[in-house]
Amino acid sequence: MAIKYEKLIPRFLGYVKQNTRSDENSTTIPSTERQTVFLKKLATELKEIGLKDVKIRKVDSYLTAELPSNLDYDVPVLGLISHIDTADFNSENIKPKIVENYDGKSVIKLDDDGKYTLDPEVFPSLTKYAGQTLITTSGDTLLGSDDKSGVSEIITTMEYLIGHPEIKHGKIKIGLGPDEEIGTGAKNFDVADFGADFAYTVDGGPVGQLEYETFSAASLKVHVNGKDVHPSEAKGIMINSLTVARKFEDALPSMEVPEQTEDRQGFFHLLEENGTVDHTDLSYIIRDFERDGLESRKNKVTEIVKQLNDKYGQGTVEIDMGDQYYNMIDVIKDHMDVVKIAEKAMENLNIEPDEAPVRGGTDGSTISFKGLPTPNLFAGGENMHGRFEYVAEESMEKAVDVILEIIKLNNDNKK
Repeated sequence: MAIKYEKLIPRFLGYVKQNTRSDENSTTIPSTERQTVFLKKLATELKEIGLKDVKIRKVDSYLTAELPSNLDYDVPVLGLISHIDTADFNSENIKPKIVENYDGKSVIKLDDDGKYTLDPEVFPSLTKYAGQTLITTSGDTLLGSDDKSGVSEIITTMEYLIGHPEIKHGKIKIGLGPDEEIGTGAKNFDVADFGADFAYTVDGGPVGQLEYETFSAASLKVHVNGKDVHPSEAKGIMINSLTVARKFEDALPSMEVPEQTEDRQGFFHLLEENGTVDHTDLSYIIRDFERDGLESRKNKVTEIVKQLNDKYGQGTVEIDMGDQYYNMIDVIKDHMDVVKIAEKAMENLNIEPDEAPVRGGTDGSTISFKGLPTPNLFAGGENMHGRFEYVAEESMEKAVDVILEIIKLNNDNKK
């Protein structure tokens, strides 16, 4: 019989109601004060359940804590990591809804008026959850399963181990960090202070996901400087920044966008556009599984900028472009034992590992390149980052099961 973790779902429901949205335009660490408030609340909770060395590190704002070993021999130190911020979507006044014993085929009305629904015809993933309990949004916010599911699962695992001292385990370190959604959270992650030998982020999607290959990623800000004069005198003088911005977008490969790509295909993704005749700003993310492919895409951007500036004048188009993270397989390929233990844990629990490359990234990408191999485990969420997000209670329970099984398997790795 599957273990029921009594505090898992109440914990999750409490966490998601607290707004922890990050802000890519901020220069502080964390990027928002509300994340600091939440981290302090979590620190108090970790102390109350009995974890040791609980602290919020100044260098990276990660909340870290330790569960000491109860073995009489040494095994590698396991790290468990997740992020507390949520994505760029309404995160205020989140009201999670519970759908018990979902039949796997009905349309779920999110808001009272039925303007927003979870329809299996649109979201076929719903059919997998017949007989399970779903947690959804109320239609006007995201849910925050990414990654408060992971936070809840890690803390519940620690509480379960403390409450069951008969379960043997090595030293475990946990790290709960900010700003993953804006790609900056792990940039200052202090691997030496964390003190783990290997780690997992618990930040994936549906049950079975085990990810150790990610996109390589860059961010791009395009600033178009126009020349605004009265339309009656515009001929040969006006430069409409909105028009130039449209030409920039049109010069990118039209089929290399998220909605037209899959599997190992990369893309350019326009996130935001704000402008007037005088000035327009565009915000993009650039993704490719190969490092050479990422460089090629960045070179394409540079070529377009040169062409537009040659036509409209130097300084018309300016860019801020920088790498965010790289494909973690470049590191993990030399540490496949970390993947093997997760595979074995899932197999022991009759869970089929899904090891498809993730069309995204995790803090594990950055942390792996810092010297701590960190694949990504499933946390259970579906349709993340928006109003159609949901997670099954049973998926979250299985995530805790897998973490516990990894901990037990690590006991065989006697130093």
